[in-house]
Amino acid sequence: MLKISEYQIDSTLHEGVETIIYRGQTPRDGPAAILKVLKAEYPTLEAITRLKHEYQIRQNLDSEQIVKAISIETFDHRLGMVLEDFGGESLAKLLEKEILSPRANLNIAIQIVKAVQYLHFQHIIHKDIKPSNIIINSQTKQVKLTDFGIATKLNKENPQFNNPNSVEGTLAYMSPEQTGRMNRTLDYRTDFYSLGITLYEMLTGKLPFPSNDPLELVYSHIAVQAIEPHQINPEIPATISEIVMKLMAKNAEDRYQSATGLLADLETCLHQLETTGEIADLLPGRLDILSQLLIPQKLYGREKQVNELLAAFERVGAGLANNLSEKPTTSEQNPPPSGTSELMLVSGYSGIGKSAAVNEVSKPITRSKGYFISGKFDQFKRNIPYASLIQAFNSLLRQLLTESADCLETWRTKILTALGTDGQVIADVISELELIIGKQPEVPEVGPTEAQNRFNRLFKEFLRVFAQKEHPLVIFLDDLQWADSATLKLMQLLITDPEQQYLLLIGAYRDNEVSPTHPLIQTVEEIEKTGTIVNNIVLQPLDLANVTELIADTLNCCTEKVISLAELIWNKTGGNPFFLTQLLQALYQDKLLKFDFTAITNEGSKGSWDWSIDEIQAIGITDKSVVELVASRIEKLPQSTQEILKLAACVGDKFALDVLSIVSEQSANWLTDKSQSRSG
Repeated sequence: MLKISEYQIDSTLHEGVETIIYRGQTPRDGPAAILKVLKAEYPTLEAITRLKHEYQIRQNLDSEQIVKAISIETFDHRLGMVLEDFGGESLAKLLEKEILSPRANLNIAIQIVKAVQYLHFQHIIHKDIKPSNIIINSQTKQVKLTDFGIATKLNKENPQFNNPNSVEGTLAYMSPEQTGRMNRTLDYRTDFYSLGITLYEMLTGKLPFPSNDPLELVYSHIAVQAIEPHQINPEIPATISEIVMKLMAKNAEDRYQSATGLLADLETCLHQLETTGEIADLLPGRLDILSQLLIPQKLYGREKQVNELLAAFERVGAGLANNLSEKPTTSEQNPPPSGTSELMLVSGYSGIGKSAAVNEVSKPITRSKGYFISGKFDQFKRNIPYASLIQAFNSLLRQLLTESADCLETWRTKILTALGTDGQVIADVISELELIIGKQPEVPEVGPTEAQNRFNRLFKEFLRVFAQKEHPLVIFLDDLQWADSATLKLMQLLITDPEQQYLLLIGAYRDNEVSPTHPLIQTVEEIEKTGTIVNNIVLQPLDLANVTELIADTLNCCTEKVISLAELIWNKTGGNPFFLTQLLQALYQDKLLKFDFTAITNEGSKGSWDWSIDEIQAIGITDKSVVELVASRIEKLPQSTQEILKLAACVGDKFALDVLSIVSEQSANWLTDKSQSRSG
């Protein structure tokens, strides 16, 4: 019989990519335990870090619905965790043996939701809810949630746009925003989507999107509506089916907004089923009124601009992306016969929503298997040539590195064919390239002008490898007002190259910080002199109707009720989306926006938001500029959090937790804990 350290192994419960889970016991005291042990004899640093992170997340959790972590130990030179064993098996194995009754499903669902509710109160997002991570004791009917390997102790995070094979989580149960393809931040509501998929499988015995193709799965989560459970199995109560579909809504704003509201609906259904034998019609989310301020992430007042970007992408893709937009334009209905390259400039004031509008094209690119890469200029790094392009292409190459060995070899061949023996010229600038093509021969030294010309020529060839009909390339360069001269020159060469196809170059800049003599404007004028068409989208502030709609959606009430508040906020912010959201959050933080649970709305439901225009004006919060407003919110944070933010700002506009840990001379776990102490 297998033995690990002093544990005698009774059975192997699960074998994953990085870990093996055993059920065993010690001969000394005999109690059973679950061991989660790293699989490899020499595990990667990432695998070790992930296991330690999971233990740190779990060790302070105290809930009857969470599998407890007892200790972290070394088992025969392999790191592992000792977990409680309450005699359960995974829901996945249970579902293989039987289809559960509606009552059994409700009992299980209620316990899972209690676990999720507890986690969310602790500011923990699980991010991997699925049947194999739900453990059930068939005798006691107790249900517990396990596996916190990718859980995060943050209120929000920005998922990266990666190859589908490398995203964190399990694709079949993953929310649209967790795929990194939605231009949306990820918050606790991602767990509701995964829970919805899990309940769907419990009720119907099948997944809503059963494909094994990663890209097809990502597309399905983003764009395909699942068949409702009661249409698959008529015995499923329609109300339960509607609850599941609400959990599986594509937009987080359309799902349940709290585990408390979801739990109330499920308990109501179970009570009705046990007392009357049937479940009456129930409006899902009726008790899930938005008692917390959740500003929708969807774009308001930008439909025309987004459609212009989609039309440009279709022109570049030569019809490959046909029908990408829900509202096709004339050019979309009659795409050109071959691909082109195109420059699209998006301008407007800071905070006007340039980046948000551009990032909307990442969703249709997923459907057409194109590549969307982005880089951002930094006002304090103008002395680093090509910094934003390097950032963009390094992210693309990291995507390629996650593909299969055969695919990676194909890319290696294509790149080497394009660059010949001069590949080291590009690898010296884009560091990730060497991981694909290997170390290349040194190139002959030439004069500065010749070296620049050689680099420009090779970069064109390198770019053409990715800008192809089967996968058009979109490069988004943000904050062009801080662009270095070398990047501007290279942009000009790329976009005016008559041989370049299937390339959409998008640049965003603050037009109030760019004068007619600015290098960017001069570069654009030089491009136009060649006859190249330069498209320019100028984003204007939101009008009162847009602001009213946004506030009404945020406060979950009719536009008539919010019109006076909307007018006040619109007049103060000038319709700037960033200033607007900051002001709303400040009003909420200062309790000038309050949720009244006892109020009765015009529709007869309980609970609504309340505010006083006179009180808001008297306090003077709307008299602050956006800088003063943001500064005042930062000043309300704990001093330790403010110090961390200062260090993070010194690192740059993007920073990793490990880098910040080194700079601050604090552990990553300490930094994560401090992030929970921030308010607002």
